[in-house]
Amino acid sequence: MLKSLFIQNYALISRLDMDFTNGLSVITGETGAGKSIIIGALSLILGQRADAKSIKQGAEKCTIEAVFDIASYNELHSFFTERELDYDPHNCILRRELWTSGKSRAFINDSPVGLGDLKTLGASLIDIHSQHENLLLSDNRFQLQVLDVLANNAPLYTHYTKEYKNFVAIRKQLQELQEKAKTNTDEQDYLRFQYQQLVDAQLKPGEQAELEREQETLSHVEEIKTGLFAIDNRLSDDNHGVVIALKEALSISQSLEKIYPPAQAFAERLQTAYLDLKDLQLDLSNRQEKLEHDPERLQLVNDRLDLFYSLQQKHKLQSVEALIERRDEIAAQLAEIENYDDVLIKLQQELDAARKTVLELAGELSETRKKAATYLEKQLVEKVSVLGMPYMQFACQIDKKEFPDTTGGDAICFMFSANKNVALKPVAQTASGGEISRLMLGVKALIAGATALPTIIFDEIDTGISGEVADKMGQIMHGMGTVMQVITITHLPQIAAQGNTHYFVYKDDEKETTETNIRRLSPDERIQEIAQMLSGSELTDAAIENAKELLKGKY
Repeated sequence: MLKSLFIQNYALISRLDMDFTNGLSVITGETGAGKSIIIGALSLILGQRADAKSIKQGAEKCTIEAVFDIASYNELHSFFTERELDYDPHNCILRRELWTSGKSRAFINDSPVGLGDLKTLGASLIDIHSQHENLLLSDNRFQLQVLDVLANNAPLYTHYTKEYKNFVAIRKQLQELQEKAKTNTDEQDYLRFQYQQLVDAQLKPGEQAELEREQETLSHVEEIKTGLFAIDNRLSDDNHGVVIALKEALSISQSLEKIYPPAQAFAERLQTAYLDLKDLQLDLSNRQEKLEHDPERLQLVNDRLDLFYSLQQKHKLQSVEALIERRDEIAAQLAEIENYDDVLIKLQQELDAARKTVLELAGELSETRKKAATYLEKQLVEKVSVLGMPYMQFACQIDKKEFPDTTGGDAICFMFSANKNVALKPVAQTASGGEISRLMLGVKALIAGATALPTIIFDEIDTGISGEVADKMGQIMHGMGTVMQVITITHLPQIAAQGNTHYFVYKDDEKETTETNIRRLSPDERIQEIAQMLSGSELTDAAIENAKELLKGKY
């Protein structure tokens, strides 16, 4: 329930603090006093779009804060857990801050949140019932929700939803596999051809790089042999060869060792250099001998590489290793194609079982709705016919869908007639705005007795009624207040007198700018206010007595 509301610098309100109670709270006041401003401020708490123009003139920032007791809404605990928000069931604080710059911030229990989170939580805490919301009564989805609440079938509906999602998932999987099977089966011959090409190629990791090196060598044999011969000649030439020169230097160093000790180190280094170059010279010589122009081998290498390049271009790949991966992928595809029939049969069996479950649960749901429809038809006529519609007729038309969907197998349509011997028609086609408003009041009164509802605020739902009808409407609201918190803005004394608590909205013109204020009325002030509502501008003794009579037994 809504415990308190704080508004600062919003529209005509400089500062307003309101504490609320259980039961039915009524808000009255002169036309234009600002009752709708309070509703506007509450709408911001519910995550509605903010407008910087709503900030009080002269102020830079406005704040709206509401405190709720959410102890009875056990299902909301997960909302706080999932978002890592502090959870206090007795003091849940929703706050909205607006700046003239257009900046807006939202908080839940002093933690910053996105507007979506504020809207989600707010929808579970406050239901502002206005003329716009009455349009919901013409919405078949809302009509179905009403029946489900009255049917108290939440566990069954949850089970159905789970099974229906499973059915849809299997159906989608089957359809995708059927399409894939058809496509792949049509391409099976081509896949086999591709696979065989890759198999016949006898691909080996690293082979391409090795062959490309060999190709480079075989293509330049004469040039390589010439170069190697030149190097060999410079090392081993009898007249100017490096190896011969090193050998001579080594011999001289060794002859100096006895008379010049450092020459021993020179000799050792020259010995190492001589042996290395001698070994290099022999290696060069051997390589020259082995290198031969081999056009047949070169052709084989070229043909092998051409095969690789052709396959890579065909498959849009860059290496033999990638071709090997592609070969294995095609092998897996072919194996999958061969296995399609078995998988499709299994999936079809799963789908048939899931369809049977969905149909069975949809049937069970339908039975609960039919019972709820019978109850709604009887109770709604009893509640609403006294609101100026004595000949009202109402029926829940339940048609069976061709196949169940997310909500089950029932198509719901509320049928209505306000006149005697006039055929029932869908509510959207026949009910006037006032009639829909009264129907919605009756529906919510019935729902209130079946489930825990958020605080409901009726914004001038009494438009266009008076007298005994207004009294009956007030009684309905008062009855709703015994099981939930109800707040109503009204112009009618009959409804105002039904409240457990009475608030009065008024304008204060004594300051530089007009300001809206609100106060809770004492028992004597309630008598005065309701008498004023009864008599109009001139307060009479008769109106006061009438007000006392209306309030009799309320204290």
